[in-house]
Amino acid sequence: MRSIPLVRCLGLVDYLPTLEAMRTLTAERDATTPDEIWLLEHPPVFTQGQAGKPEHVLGAGEIPVVQVERGGQVTYHGPGQLVAYLLLDIRRLDLGVRDLVTAMERSLVSLLAGYGIDAAPRSDAPGVYVGSAKIASLGLRIRRGCSFHGLALNVDMDLQPFQRINPCGYAGLAMTQMRDQLENAPSLAEVGERLEKILLLELGYSPDR
Repeated sequence: MRSIPLVRCLGLVDYLPTLEAMRTLTAERDATTPDEIWLLEHPPVFTQGQAGKPEHVLGAGEIPVVQVERGGQVTYHGPGQLVAYLLLDIRRLDLGVRDLVTAMERSLVSLLAGYGIDAAPRSDAPGVYVGSAKIASLGLRIRRGCSFHGLALNVDMDLQPFQRINPCGYAGLAMTQMRDQLENAPSLAEVGERLEKILLLELGYSPDR
């Protein structure tokens, strides 16, 4: 029987120390290390994936740009965006990378549907979209059969910094958030609680914890 991951709700935390903590846990874990899911938000930061091209950062200004080892191009994190980092032993879970990405996409689509937001993934551009506008980004790294990094869902944030980049490498890609799709935006805590439950189900854990 699968052990339920340890879910940590970290609040607003700086990006670089969180990145180092993810790297350390992934490097030091062994076959008995429990899986973890971290739910949090970051102060303003651009992160550039391993395939990222500098020309997709149009003008970062005062916002730092951090090079990271996840897949994908450049994206933005800021307050009001829910980030979920999935520190999972996918070999132990018998999941392929595509299985994990699909579980993340399905979780986001299900979560948003619960708020009456019709969202869907796209095969040509990773992430989850409402119409042509992107509402959530995905980016993973697998090391020694274990995942880190994860997903970012725009809930109730300042979207202006996305105009300083080509989001995920797509010039002019429109961004949206839950606040723009609803009369009243839910709290990050509420969205995090719902996402936690849905993610655990999509990853194959029993709902009776």
